[in-house]
Amino acid sequence: MLQQIMDSINGVLWSNFLIYFALLSGLYYTIRTKGAQFGLIKLMSKFTFEKNDTNVGRSAFQSFALTMSTRVGTGNIAGVASAISIGGPGAVFWMWMSAILGAGTTIVECILAQIYKSSDGDEYRGGPQYFIDKGLGIKWYAMLFAVCSVFALGFCTPGMQANAIADAMYNAFGINKMVMGAIVAVLAALIIFGGIKRISRFAELVAPIMAILYLGIAAVMIVINFKQIPSVFSLIISSAFGTQALFGGIVGNAVMMGVKRGIYSNEAGMGTASQASATQQVSHPGKSGLVQAFSVYIDTIFVCTATALMILFTGMYNVDGIVENLPGIQAGPGYVQSAIDTFIPGFGSIFVALAMLFFAFTTILGNYYAAETGAAYITTKSKHINQKYLLGFLRLATIAAILIFCSKPSLLAWALADVGMGVMSWLNFIAIILLSNIAIKVFKDFEEQYKLNGEAHFDPEKLGIKNTEVWGKTSFTNKK
Repeated sequence: MLQQIMDSINGVLWSNFLIYFALLSGLYYTIRTKGAQFGLIKLMSKFTFEKNDTNVGRSAFQSFALTMSTRVGTGNIAGVASAISIGGPGAVFWMWMSAILGAGTTIVECILAQIYKSSDGDEYRGGPQYFIDKGLGIKWYAMLFAVCSVFALGFCTPGMQANAIADAMYNAFGINKMVMGAIVAVLAALIIFGGIKRISRFAELVAPIMAILYLGIAAVMIVINFKQIPSVFSLIISSAFGTQALFGGIVGNAVMMGVKRGIYSNEAGMGTASQASATQQVSHPGKSGLVQAFSVYIDTIFVCTATALMILFTGMYNVDGIVENLPGIQAGPGYVQSAIDTFIPGFGSIFVALAMLFFAFTTILGNYYAAETGAAYITTKSKHINQKYLLGFLRLATIAAILIFCSKPSLLAWALADVGMGVMSWLNFIAIILLSNIAIKVFKDFEEQYKLNGEAHFDPEKLGIKNTEVWGKTSFTNKK
């Protein structure tokens, strides 16, 4: 019954309108920024490693690692597999499109997060609830997003991530799912009760290492199957547009699942990444936008593509009602485990299980931080809600979600996560469209300054931008 309810809600939230709105809005931002995600890749990598010489906020790399911890997760493995299972190989192409165009969306939303961020001691808080409040001046809308983000990121997504961990560890080692859930819950509690600094330190250490190891295994498989690259890419593109006979009838599914799982993986336009990006200490918001666009590429163009190629090279996948190469194997980590096993027998299950453990666990932490940001906003704006109690409730809810959903059917866990992410996406996409002119103005200011001086510093008064709490009080700039 609950599964049916969730599916019905998702049918509305993730309608074709949202799918095409996401693609078209990304195209709009790409045009307005003159293809910044293509032409400024060198600057993206440069700014990612820019130092923070102040005692305020996070460095660019710490912010980058925090957003990578939310982006590189279950969606990069199980999400890619489920997209192929429903939409066929063509879904991979639409995942690429969601990343390429979504990078433009990310630039805009992360610039907005930087413009309207607030100080919280020696840290920053920001994201959709803040730029909706300060930029649009619609406080009820901002509060609605904050409440939805707390529910989605503090309960819905941790349950799905824990479910994926439990499934992978059970398949690889036979570990009881409830036992695994309890282990994950304890480990998560030890970190989230330590606050943002402990979360960012863990993410900075673990997220890049696991991504590199995963990409390393994929790279070896790609080299071994080098001769198949042209045929696999041809299959992906022909399936995406319905010219491949076998998958011609599911083009709609390919677009829907590719964009849906692409958004879920890279989080462009969802609002979660902008909350993490706001923690960065930076001299100009334009820099933060480019750093986060870079993380979108790494997440989808590299990690998701690596997963897709391993699956398609080996033929280890099913497509509902069309292909059944893995009878009885549910769409998810099992596809990748089977793919790697064809390369190193017995290694796939172990490696993917460990990858899922670290990917999904860091995503739980990153999502929790975003939920905590929503909670901080709620308590700041409401005199009747105590911050200490709300944060305590949020932490317990996150732990409870891990324990509850670790052993539930994966379809239910994914459906609940889709509901939470769908609501956030709708609210955030609308907000950034309404504020896009401000973000574009700030980005053009960055480009003009950097072209002339090789550096850029944000002056909101000069641009006529109001309600910039941090920028209006103190000029925080990185030392050269």
